[in-house]
Amino acid sequence: MDADQSLRNHLLNLLDGRGARMPFETVIADFPEMKINTAAPNVPYTFWHLLEHLRITQWDILDYMRNPNYTYMRWPDDYWPPRDAVADMAMWNRSVQQFRDDLEAIRDIVRDPNIDLHAQIPHGETGHTYLREVLLVADHNAYHIGEMGILRQIMNAWPESRSEGE
Repeated sequence: MDADQSLRNHLLNLLDGRGARMPFETVIADFPEMKINTAAPNVPYTFWHLLEHLRITQWDILDYMRNPNYTYMRWPDDYWPPRDAVADMAMWNRSVQQFRDDLEAIRDIVRDPNIDLHAQIPHGETGHTYLREVLLVADHNAYHIGEMGILRQIMNAWPESRSEGE
């Protein structure tokens, strides 16, 4: 395997949460509907807010990579739903599916041998390569997926069937 394919494989594993962190699919599995709009003590956002933040941020980075007419969003307002926003299970499921779809689109970019991961994004800022953006997605997702896993523990939102230490 050449160095380029090796890098692509490592990035795909990183995006999937293999290795040193909990995967997205694990942290959202069997999520209790009654908890999606709850917040942990001293945390200003709910589980759904956090899921939406993950989805919005990942979509924004994907849009940046693909869209020559990309428009910057306002931080932090455009990256989080309103504090008083609540979701039902259909909204939760839509957010989950959109996160999955956008992650797969990023994985497609990584898999595409015609995309030089080290190349600057043609319409991007100086130094903004595809590799940089993919790593940004993986880093941001890892941080907040881990946070969601810890908050599930704090809020007793894991199914009883889940083994300790998973």
